[in-house]
Amino acid sequence: MKDLLKIPVEEISRAGEARRLTVPLCRFMNFSEVDVGRVAIIVTEAATNLARHATGGELLIRSLECGGVRGLEILAIDRGPGMANPGRCQQDGFSMAGSPGTGLGAIVRTSAEFDIYSEPGRGTVMMSRYWAARLPRDLPARPLEIGVVCLPMADADPCGDGWAVEQERRRSLLLVCDGLGHGLQAAEASREAERLFRSHRARPVPEIVEVLHAGLRSTRGAALAVLEVDHVQAVARFCGIGNIAARLITSSGERNLISHNGIAGHEARKIQEFTYPWDDSGLLVMHSDGLATKWRLADYPGLGLRHPSVIAGVLHRDFQRGRDDSTVVVAKSRG
Repeated sequence: MKDLLKIPVEEISRAGEARRLTVPLCRFMNFSEVDVGRVAIIVTEAATNLARHATGGELLIRSLECGGVRGLEILAIDRGPGMANPGRCQQDGFSMAGSPGTGLGAIVRTSAEFDIYSEPGRGTVMMSRYWAARLPRDLPARPLEIGVVCLPMADADPCGDGWAVEQERRRSLLLVCDGLGHGLQAAEASREAERLFRSHRARPVPEIVEVLHAGLRSTRGAALAVLEVDHVQAVARFCGIGNIAARLITSSGERNLISHNGIAGHEARKIQEFTYPWDDSGLLVMHSDGLATKWRLADYPGLGLRHPSVIAGVLHRDFQRGRDDSTVVVAKSRG
């Protein structure tokens, strides 16, 4: 069973199809029938809104886990007319298409977490998260909130990109990797990079990258980057091989992080760590070359205040190249 579903929604009939595809994933994750029904409401209403108000879009549904509790994240992404006042549209009884106006309100009420970003003329990205149980109060520290979109190129499976996050109170680690080429062998390289990253997460960043470089020699190889946020010293440490892009966005501007050329597992001319100031009011974006790099968060008023998953959804929508696997990971402080 896949832990991510991508469901194109071109017409209203796809709402039922989206529900039918999501229910088996919920049951695979051992959701109760009550939870399955609530997720079905979210997915049905989200797909209906895409077809009715945006003339189509896509649903991205991925599994979550936190403190032993399973959940789902639903991203609804469109390039439709957008909303001038998303808050007003969330109120029951308000509709721009002559409908009863209960769809978005039902999603908000049913979701454990909800966020939305919309601009007139540019479209909307909506996020809903649903948990199968109440999250424990004594969760391990997770200083960063993470949002991710990781998808294979059109009609390809599996995805040759990968990502991983490990967090504790003092330190957060992020990995983004792009297996060379596409398909199964690219995916095998990325899965091995993820495994090694988790196994050696206690090491300093350059040592982790050295381990990944050595460990991928039996694979096709990958571009990869590891970033550490040191929450005590308020710095970010970054080390990359190949064309994984990373950018820090703070109140003072946007800064691209430096990565050296090469292919992990085959050739790395230099493995070097670079250190940057970390600002808890800022955010981090890392992505594979499946996304174009010519984006500026400043071009999207207010987007930096939204949930990282919404930010990732907007960047995926507007900057995916379409001819490669694509991954974008967005992180910002929970505070």
